[in-house]
Amino acid sequence: MSNTLYDALFRPHAGSAGTFLILRDGREISHAEFLATVARFAHALRANGVGIGDRVALQAKKSPEALAVYAACVQAGAVFLPLNTAYTPAEVDYFVTDSGATLLIADGSSEATLAPVAAMAGAKLLTLNGDGSGSFAEAARDLPDDFPTVERGADDLAAFLYTSGTTGRSKGAMLTQDNLLSNAQALVEAWRFTREDVLLHALPIFHTHGLFVAGNVTLLAGGAMIFLPALDIDDLVAALPRATTMMGVPTFYTRLLADERLTRELVSHIRLFVSGSAPLLAETHVEFEGRTGHRILERYGMTETNMNTTNPYDGERRAGTVGFPLPGVELRVCDPETGEQVTPGAIGVIEVRGRNVFKGYWNMPEKTAAEFRPDGFFITGDLGQVDADGYVTIVGRAKDLIIAGGYNIYPKEVEMLLDGEPGVLESAVIGVPHPDLGEAVVGVVTPRKGADLDAETLLAGIHDRLARFKQPRRIVIVDELPRNTMGKVQKNVLRERYKGMFGGK
Repeated sequence: MSNTLYDALFRPHAGSAGTFLILRDGREISHAEFLATVARFAHALRANGVGIGDRVALQAKKSPEALAVYAACVQAGAVFLPLNTAYTPAEVDYFVTDSGATLLIADGSSEATLAPVAAMAGAKLLTLNGDGSGSFAEAARDLPDDFPTVERGADDLAAFLYTSGTTGRSKGAMLTQDNLLSNAQALVEAWRFTREDVLLHALPIFHTHGLFVAGNVTLLAGGAMIFLPALDIDDLVAALPRATTMMGVPTFYTRLLADERLTRELVSHIRLFVSGSAPLLAETHVEFEGRTGHRILERYGMTETNMNTTNPYDGERRAGTVGFPLPGVELRVCDPETGEQVTPGAIGVIEVRGRNVFKGYWNMPEKTAAEFRPDGFFITGDLGQVDADGYVTIVGRAKDLIIAGGYNIYPKEVEMLLDGEPGVLESAVIGVPHPDLGEAVVGVVTPRKGADLDAETLLAGIHDRLARFKQPRRIVIVDELPRNTMGKVQKNVLRERYKGMFGGK
């Protein structure tokens, strides 16, 4: 039976003894071995009540088996919902409940805390550990290593990715099979991936970058991945000579530059370095080229659209820009108030249209309608401009999104928790330049009359209710927040005031 995504990414490798994954310990997993695991997992999904179109949530450590859960969902016709491993039980509760997930697969260490979450949501809970063990793996162990692939078309849903909203309520972006496949096809073409490529993969796989960019591109091209569990500079340095390409967030590159082992000789076998998920400082771009001879290729994407633009493979990779729209992607810059396209070089809100753009927000028809123009363009909320040569530059984020270490953080979610702490009158959460993370979260807090606030106490108060990457790196206590004539807090003033807090300029 036809299954758009499975037929393109997985079926071509059936029976192949070629290497797909190279693990940290040197062990190699062939495409055939991986697909046998996928089939057993697809049977396990079916045996545990997962039907066609049902959602499967996964909050587990990065492993070949975790990647196989994604592939099994594709083969079994389920909708894959990857969750950040740093999410607290309260956050997982929202995602599982809102999505209506049938099954939650989680690390065994979280079983006790997530059991009531799954029970309240009406989802079954099984475990999958970083070493591949767990009750889900055990349920699949003796099942057949072939599975009748479920028929799914281009417009059928393949995944949900939740993106935080400025109102504090996360939105489930519905991604179709064609959204994912078309973007992988465009990236393979733009970045010249082939079956000869070996991608150094140290990204998480609960994020569009590590899963749908790195993973899908490698699968479509038929190459291999050095599949590292996380960012570790010693591991990167050891693996670089075996790789031909690497994808990372700016943190990868700043930490490599801080290591004296980064030399031209070390990376002589690499043909392409890609950076995304957060802005790459122009000085990092220049310093990396001077040290290695490689110009990092920066691109621009988002949860709802996958990748939209890329600097060219051949031609000038212009520092500070994100290049040109990908094949099949239309991009325009519009006035946020009127919706009219601005003149070349002017700043406005970036809007995109193409097969890569998501289907809409789960159970939010009004929000979906508000984010799309009548002609099908999606309003990204990112402020940008297009120069005379056609290069796109992102100059800000209309929705105050903070990107720290490649992870998206919306201030409102953090502000709601800070505002609830004893003695707090109001808070404003901003992102400021950080040499390692790209941006760091800073909370600016005003006290209630007579209250004596302490920054460390405030941080401790929200510690267990918020994923670590969302927590402020610093709390600043002030008498009042700057406001405009309409009474709105001027976060631009705060960003300017505290931009040098971590050494930024």
